[in-house]
Amino acid sequence: MHIAMVSEGASPLDALGDSHADSRSVHIAELSAALTRAGHRVVVYTRCNRPGLPERVRTEADYEVVHVPAGPPEQLPEDELLIFTGEFGSFLRGEWSRERPDIAHAHFWMSGIATQLAARELSIPTVQTFHTLGAVEHRHQSTTDAARSDRTRLEKLVARGATRVVAACTDEVSELARMGLPRARTSVVPCGVDVSRFEPVGPTLLPRRAKYRIVTIGQLVPRMGFDVTVEALSALPDTELVVAGGPPDGGLAEDPEASRLSEVARRCGVDDRVRMPGRIAHSQVPALLRSADIVVSNPWYEPFGVVPLEAMACGRPVIASAVGGVLDIVVDGVTGDLVPPRFPGALAKAARQLLGDPTTRDTYGIAGRDRAVARYSWDRAAADTARAYDRCIPLPREEAPRRVGTSRVGMR
Repeated sequence: MHIAMVSEGASPLDALGDSHADSRSVHIAELSAALTRAGHRVVVYTRCNRPGLPERVRTEADYEVVHVPAGPPEQLPEDELLIFTGEFGSFLRGEWSRERPDIAHAHFWMSGIATQLAARELSIPTVQTFHTLGAVEHRHQSTTDAARSDRTRLEKLVARGATRVVAACTDEVSELARMGLPRARTSVVPCGVDVSRFEPVGPTLLPRRAKYRIVTIGQLVPRMGFDVTVEALSALPDTELVVAGGPPDGGLAEDPEASRLSEVARRCGVDDRVRMPGRIAHSQVPALLRSADIVVSNPWYEPFGVVPLEAMACGRPVIASAVGGVLDIVVDGVTGDLVPPRFPGALAKAARQLLGDPTTRDTYGIAGRDRAVARYSWDRAAADTARAYDRCIPLPREEAPRRVGTSRVGMR
């Protein structure tokens, strides 16, 4: 199958280079590699965001990346990319007119607009993955921003215009249904994890300064709930907290969320036990997770649940918010404990019990690793995605049976 993967704002090469990688870049890189291993031809289209980039790059995983000239060749905030979507779509239409893919798979809503603009007149079926929905962000962040309202409206149009939508979790299927998308046009394909890199045995990162260690990873933004984890630390003696995320270590002093978390730590009297190393390269994440006694993921909402999944693959017990994709990934009382978001008392109680019970920690870790390997490898994600593609591509018409005059062949 010839697959066109469209990601206007996140390049898989960022994940391979380990520089500007975010979860979407990693997702597209890993999924494209797994689909290629399965025998498909994958071409990823992403915006040229730096001067001097070659138009086409063949990766070591043998999929191709095309840098689309749409807007200035520089890094831009995602909310500034919409004005270049028409230009991006025109490039896709020209490419696909010369060589038509069997399926076009868009990642994020802006890529969906460009993909559908290019694919419609060429009768190319389209698949949409949103990664995160504006309506959910709007609800949890309590914003009244006009741009978010426009995004929510456009996401509804993109969802309804796609041949099929691939949701990250069952919670997203319900959200899409509220947007008017029939459940029959959705497939659930959770994110994957590289179980050969994220594994229990291997080096660890950052020497310990306390008996126990809790690790949490993510963007330094309020919705990640790091402040709740910092507050919970005050009830956990002999425990240090590593909060990895945000700019590199040298840029934390100017980061507003890092400053806020530092103030929360001082107010709670735990500033000597909170460590913020800044952004950790993706290649170092397994080592950091392995260094933990418990991995905490406590966001207000979370469509994918990447951090809990990576922790499970590393054989580490998880305490996570009972939200979004986490509800599908973490089996409460089996691979970890689920707690309500924004409740430091509930988080502290779960962590205190788990830190005091090494047998349960080991049991959760073993079960988590087994679940990650059995259900969440990227090869499994690629197979599930390919099945979603198959449901979009019309079967070739069979030749009509030939009529044999008026004889009654086979009739008695």
